[in-house]
Amino acid sequence: MDWISLELTAAGFYANKYCCAHWRVGHPPREEAASVTHPPSPSEHALARQGSAPLDLLQILVDLQSSQGCLSAEVLEEVSHALSMPLAQVRGVAEFYHLFSRYSPCRYRVLFADNVIERLAGMESLLIRLCEHLGIDPGKVRCDHRVMVGTTSCIGLSDQGPAALVNGLPITRLDAQRIDAMAEHIEQTIPVGDWPSEWFQVTPNLLRADHLLAEPWEVGAALGVLARQGAAEVLDCLDQARLRGMGGAGFPTASKWRSCRDTPADRRFVVCNADEGEPGTFKDRLLLQSHAHQIIEGMTLCAAIVGANHGVIYLRGEYAFLLPGLLGVLEQARQSERLGTIIRGFPGFSFDISVEVGAGAYVCGEESALLESLEGRRGNPRIRPPYPTQRGYLGAPTVVNNVETFAAAARIVANGEEAYRLAGRGEPGTKLHSVSGDCPRPGIYELPAGTPVRELLELCGAQDTGAVQVGGAAGTLLSPAEFDRRLGFEDLPSTGSFMIFNRRRDPINVVQRFTHFFAEESCGFCTPCRVGTALLRDLADKLFQGRAAPRDLDDMHRISRLLKSTSLCGLGATAPNPVLDLLHRFPAQVQARLCRADQQPAFDLDAALAPARALTGRDD
Repeated sequence: MDWISLELTAAGFYANKYCCAHWRVGHPPREEAASVTHPPSPSEHALARQGSAPLDLLQILVDLQSSQGCLSAEVLEEVSHALSMPLAQVRGVAEFYHLFSRYSPCRYRVLFADNVIERLAGMESLLIRLCEHLGIDPGKVRCDHRVMVGTTSCIGLSDQGPAALVNGLPITRLDAQRIDAMAEHIEQTIPVGDWPSEWFQVTPNLLRADHLLAEPWEVGAALGVLARQGAAEVLDCLDQARLRGMGGAGFPTASKWRSCRDTPADRRFVVCNADEGEPGTFKDRLLLQSHAHQIIEGMTLCAAIVGANHGVIYLRGEYAFLLPGLLGVLEQARQSERLGTIIRGFPGFSFDISVEVGAGAYVCGEESALLESLEGRRGNPRIRPPYPTQRGYLGAPTVVNNVETFAAAARIVANGEEAYRLAGRGEPGTKLHSVSGDCPRPGIYELPAGTPVRELLELCGAQDTGAVQVGGAAGTLLSPAEFDRRLGFEDLPSTGSFMIFNRRRDPINVVQRFTHFFAEESCGFCTPCRVGTALLRDLADKLFQGRAAPRDLDDMHRISRLLKSTSLCGLGATAPNPVLDLLHRFPAQVQARLCRADQQPAFDLDAALAPARALTGRDD
C-alpha cells in the first residue's frame, strides 16, 4: 500500500508516509505503545509515533489518513482495540472531520475549495472539467482506486484561487490549462512529488504592512523586555495597549491572561488557535508562513505570565503544508534556548510547544470545541461556564488566543504600548484583512483600526462594488450605502475576512452559499443549530429559485431569532447573520425574487418524480 502514501513536493515538504512522526516534539510525555513481536501494522506504526492514549486519537487518525489514504473499518477496529475505546467513539471521531476518508483509498485525492469566492471564480466548471477528463463522478472513487475528485470548505487560499488540495497539498491558481495537465499527470500515474513545483506555489501575498509587520522581527526582543521588566509589568503593558483578541470576539487579552494566572492550579497551558476556518480568511497563513518566530515569542510571553510550561499550536488540517516550516522554527527556538527546559535569561522557567494537526472542522475555531478536538474527541463545543481560563485543556486553566493575537502581543511588548495605541484611528492597533473576490489586487492588507471600508476598496482596486462581506460567513454583509463604516471593534469587528462582490453578483446567491456552509459545518450537538441551519438553507434555496412567498421571509426571521437565542455556541448564534443582513440591506432584490403566490411548497413533488418517469417511461 506504499503507493497510497502522501506524496509531497521536494520544496520543503515532508517526503513520505511517515511524515507525521515528529510534529509532536515537545509534547508532554505520553504512554508508550505496547511492544509487539509480529510485524507492526499501520495502526501500530501510528500508535508508536503519536502515542497510545485516548487523548492521542485524533493525531493517530491524521497519521493513518496520511499513510493509508483512508480510515478503513479494519484500521478503526485496530485503533479501538489498541486504545481500549468503544468502536462507536472512534468511528464518531473519524466521521466528524471532513478531511478523513472512510471507505476507499486512492492514489490521488483531489478536493476543490468550495466557497462563494471560489465558485464565482469558476471552481464548479473546473471541477466538472477534471471529472470529465478522468471519467469520474464528483465525490466518487474511480473503480481502479486511482483518483477521487470532490470538494471541501474554504482552504485559506481565496486570494490565489481557484485552489484545491491534492493529497493534502495546495494547488493554486487553477485554470483550464492546469486542470488538463493535472488530468494527464494522474492518468500517467506521475507521483505528486514530481508535479511542477510552480503549481504548489503559495505566496505570502502581503500587500500592505503597518505596525505589526512593517519592520522585521528581532528574535528575542519581547523576551528581553520580559526579562528586564518582569511579568507583572508586561501584563500591564498589554492592558494599557488595550489589546483585544483578534479572532472577532474582541475579549481583552490582558484580562484573559490574568484570569488564567489567578485560577489556582498545579499546571496551566497556552493554546494558539491556528484553525483559521472562516470562509475568505487567510491572514494566519501569512503569519505562520513568514512570522512564526513572532507568534512563538507571544506564546512564550503568555506562558511566563500565567505560569504555563507547555503550549500547543492547533494547526488546521488544510494548512498541513506549513507544518515542516513551523517545526523548523520551533527547533530553532529550542536550539537558541528560547524554548525548552532551559530558557536563556529565565532561571527556573521551562516552556515548550508542540503542534497538533486538525482534520477539517469549522466549528473547531470555537475555543471550547478546539479543546475537545485537542483531547482527541469530536469538536463539539462545551457548555460554559466554566471558561477555558478556569478549566480548559486537560481540565487545567488554559489561555486560548489566535495567531494574530499572539503576534500582536509580542510586537506590543517589544515596541511599547504607546506605539500600538497610536497606530489606530480612534481605537488602538491595526488589523490584518484577507481581501478576495471582485478586485484586481486580492491579498493581505494590514490597516489601522478604524479604517473606512471604502479606503480598503480603493487600495485593492475594487470597482463598481455592490456588496462587501466583512468577517467571513458569520460577519456582516454591507450594501454600498455603508461603505463609510469603519473596520474595528467600535463599528465593524472582523475575523479578518473581506469578500468583495461587484454589482453583477447576486447577493441572494451569495447568502444562499453561506447558508449551505453553516448547515454543512454544524456539529449537530444542539438541536437549534442542527435543525435551524438546515431550515435556513432550504428557505434560502427557495428564495434563490424564485419560489418563496412573503410568509417564507417571516419564517426566516423567526428561525433566526431562535438560532441566536438558543444555540449552544457561536456557530449557531451567528449562522443567521447573512440571512438577516440580506433581508435588511437588500430588500429590493429580495422582493423582486419573491413568487407572488400566497404560498409555495418548499418541495416540488412533480419535479422530484420527473427522473423516475423518464427512467420507466411512465406518465402518471
